[in-house]
Amino acid sequence: MAFFISSIVKMLKVAWSAEYVLPLPPNHRFPMSKYEVLPQQLLHEGTINESNLFAPEPVENELILLTHAEDYWNKLRNLQLTSREIRRTGFPLTRELIEREVRIANGTVQCTRYALQYGIAMNIAGGTHHAFTNKGEGFCLLNDMAIAANYLLHQKLVSKILIVDLDVHQGNGTAQIFRNDDRVFTFSMHGANNYPLIKEQSDLDIGLKDFTADDFYLTTLKANLNNLIDRVQPEFIFYQAGVDILETDKLGRLSVSREGCKQRDRLVLEAAKHNHIPIVVSMGGGYSPLFRDIIEAHANTYRLAQHIFF
Repeated sequence: MAFFISSIVKMLKVAWSAEYVLPLPPNHRFPMSKYEVLPQQLLHEGTINESNLFAPEPVENELILLTHAEDYWNKLRNLQLTSREIRRTGFPLTRELIEREVRIANGTVQCTRYALQYGIAMNIAGGTHHAFTNKGEGFCLLNDMAIAANYLLHQKLVSKILIVDLDVHQGNGTAQIFRNDDRVFTFSMHGANNYPLIKEQSDLDIGLKDFTADDFYLTTLKANLNNLIDRVQPEFIFYQAGVDILETDKLGRLSVSREGCKQRDRLVLEAAKHNHIPIVVSMGGGYSPLFRDIIEAHANTYRLAQHIFF
């Protein structure tokens, strides 16, 4: 599919491909992946239609190498990671997994072009913030937001980027990638006692206590986000919108309600809209035992995007 749609009508563009969906093991709790169900839900309820969706091609090697070490990428694409490196990623290493990773990364790259044109674009997967320059971990092998940020900088499309990472886990890979690059400001608000045990240093880290609930979470986010936009003056925002902050999440250890999670998204999206800053949203994690909690929380992000921007 072409980078740009031919219509002059503004619309929400959403990256999704069948390659996003990996086969689940037979004993998996859910018979379907959220990457399969979420687009179906959004289409069924009319939040999006088929014209909103685009299927990314694999990202070019040159773009990967703007972010990731060449020896790591060569080992990854040739399926030559060691057993220890594979265990650290959490995934069996397969051709299908690499195909998924390179398409997700390009989905976020392509989303940047749509966001520059329409204000916002979204990737149904992505948010792979545990991928470092030279290693993967925590179900992340290529860092899609970092690859897309470096693409924008390399093309001189923007000169200052803010990454807002609100997954419950610190964006340690993203922090490592940009720790010496003052063109990218990394902001991570996460569970202080959650994975990863050893944190990297973002430009701004806010570690939240276990069982942090809506009021403190939203007040803290609002104050810091507004201050960062004023201080950093970003020309582009990447938003990692993980829903593992939910009180129902089995890994999250926070106590944010589904409505609180929705209001979190509203704060970020309205800040971008109000300040005329293009934004790309990647979905991040979500591990609630009830599948509908995951799907509804993610779907709320898309519903808000349509309401606020279009």
